[in-house]
Amino acid sequence: MNFTLRQLLYFQAVAEQRNFGRAAQVCNVSQPALSVQIKALEEAMGGSLLERQARDILLTPLGRDVLERVRSILEAADHLEKFAHDHSGGHRSLSLGIIPTVAPYLLPGVLAGLRAGDVSLRVQIREARTDGLISMLRNGEIDAAVLALPSGGVDLYEQPLFEDRFLLAGSGERVRRLGVNPDAVRPVDLKAAQLMLLEDGHCLTDQALEVCGQDRSSGQINMGASSLATLSRLVAEGFGLTLMPELAARSETEAVPGLQLLRFGSPQPSRTIGLVRRNSTASEEWFDGLSHVVQQVGERIVKNTRI
Repeated sequence: MNFTLRQLLYFQAVAEQRNFGRAAQVCNVSQPALSVQIKALEEAMGGSLLERQARDILLTPLGRDVLERVRSILEAADHLEKFAHDHSGGHRSLSLGIIPTVAPYLLPGVLAGLRAGDVSLRVQIREARTDGLISMLRNGEIDAAVLALPSGGVDLYEQPLFEDRFLLAGSGERVRRLGVNPDAVRPVDLKAAQLMLLEDGHCLTDQALEVCGQDRSSGQINMGASSLATLSRLVAEGFGLTLMPELAARSETEAVPGLQLLRFGSPQPSRTIGLVRRNSTASEEWFDGLSHVVQQVGERIVKNTRI
């Protein structure tokens, strides 16, 4: 089956004008030329699209079905043409993935920084856990992802950006029970029954278990919260202790009365936040620019928690 966008445009014009002469004027073409193209389209579709009457043109049942699809095709073609025009004029788009334990705290500053650098940049955000983002990257659904390194993908390029240290978070009473000397508090000293973590599947949960020297198979650790916001409210009410990334610390303490934070002794546990792309993606200016913005915003947030 062979047909052209021109034939579809001509057919749509005839269907709307219900007259070959008026349709030819709308399309700025001669009536015989328009008729030839309509005939070719009918041959491609395998039947008559128009019922030709003396003073009117009606659609056949096949014509009605074809017209519905023609309108969708022409609309999509129009969007594609506008996109090509925008792209040639310097307008760009970026699809960025980001993990949930970073997104609420990093995104506002990153989006503001990107817009300040290029007001024409269109950014689409996809928030998902690490496994989901890796899959999206490999499938070409996103261009890059902000996540905790290492990503575990040998086919991916990783750019480390900043260190995000972990703080101990809990109610004031629970934190006071640990003593006033922060150098004496170590993650491995925390008991499994004290810990509350995000539900399984979050990389932050895996990192917390590792730094605390705990095993999820023990069954003693409460791993049910779906977000850091939920986790913060639970531990603030005295239901346990958790590890809070510096990225989230100020935001969560401002939002949750009674949430207390305590720094661990040296060496402080941490995670590395980085930007990941496919190895097959050319290392262009957009990736370097995005890395710079994410790094600046992230470093500013964690620095403010260390003052």
